[in-house]
Amino acid sequence: MYGNPMQKSNVVATVYDYEKDMRLSIQLNRWILKPIGVWPKSAGISWTEKYVYVLVNIIYISLIGFLFIPCATYVTLELEDTYDTLKLSGPLNFCLMAVVKYFSLIFREDDIYKGIEYIENDWTNTQHYDDQIIMIRNAKFGRGLVATCVFFMYGGVVFYYLALPFSNGKITEDDGNLTYRPLVYPVARVIIDARHSPVSEIFFWIQCLSGFIIHSITASACSLAAVFAMHAYGRLEVLMQWIEHLVDGREDFCDSVDERLAMIVQQHVQILDFISLTDKVLREISMVEVVGCTLSMCLLGYYTITEWQNKEPASHIITYIILLMSLTFNIFIFCYIGELVAEQCQKIGEVSYMIDWHRLPGRRSLALVLMIAMSNTSTKLTAGNLFELSLSTFGDVVKTSVAYLNMLRTLT
Repeated sequence: MYGNPMQKSNVVATVYDYEKDMRLSIQLNRWILKPIGVWPKSAGISWTEKYVYVLVNIIYISLIGFLFIPCATYVTLELEDTYDTLKLSGPLNFCLMAVVKYFSLIFREDDIYKGIEYIENDWTNTQHYDDQIIMIRNAKFGRGLVATCVFFMYGGVVFYYLALPFSNGKITEDDGNLTYRPLVYPVARVIIDARHSPVSEIFFWIQCLSGFIIHSITASACSLAAVFAMHAYGRLEVLMQWIEHLVDGREDFCDSVDERLAMIVQQHVQILDFISLTDKVLREISMVEVVGCTLSMCLLGYYTITEWQNKEPASHIITYIILLMSLTFNIFIFCYIGELVAEQCQKIGEVSYMIDWHRLPGRRSLALVLMIAMSNTSTKLTAGNLFELSLSTFGDVVKTSVAYLNMLRTLT
């Protein structure tokens, strides 16, 4: 898809291990997406493997429902305290976000597969040493974003599902005959009384597993966005190098100006197609992140302030702060990579103008006018085609969550 037939063969390419660098780009995605059953299936997969993928999807959705349904029933039927209701609204909101993102990853499987094919073809056809250096640098940066997101996400799992319950200790009922550890997601007694052993222990560890899956889904969506966006960023940077060598050529380019110009235009169109594909893959996910994280950040801020004022154990406050940092960093990644891609698209027009276009023979310089126009109106990453993913959007999310937090504190 991204072949460069108008480039000369490069001697260096015969010893270039593109598969190693390709793994650098997408290996972490494979490790995160495959265990939760959303890694795109290859064309030659057997029916048995397809059924295994479907079975994994059903099991994981059931585990998320295992968290959400009993807890939502408990909030609806048994809970009367306003703060406790708000305290469980955040986790329930996070469950709903995970379900929507999980279904989106499943339904967008074909588009994800196309995106991975684009990336593989790009690495295969990247022949020049300078282009390889650019691609590797951006792949490492994307890998760093993924690793940081995974660290924050799974750190939240450890604190919220393990550290918080164990720090609370066990509760003894008034009659002294029943001692149990409260669950992170309480279960309505109309379903089952989860205070008795071994039901309490079984529910506790299943909830830990379900929480791990929920955070894995969030990490998967974030990692996919980071890798796809940083790959597009790297390809745009490579394209700038090509534009700078349009007039005088390069050792791996064809001698004809017309062929070099055609190669550059073709590559620009293909990169814009890849950005459009990335936006399509992330359309529902980014929308859920923007709306859901605004609400979750507001609630986590409210929990932190309330627990601090009530002089609750430090483990509670630390847990909520870590979760707040995790969600803030998550939405920041989406907005940051959207900003990077948008800026890089605009730089194409700047580079096209700054080269010695006046040295191009005939009226060939007019071809650059279209590229400059396209760079100013090129595709951007959006949240459901409603919000542009940019740093200004991140600022709006933070300001909105703080405004809701102030309103919530006033009302309660």
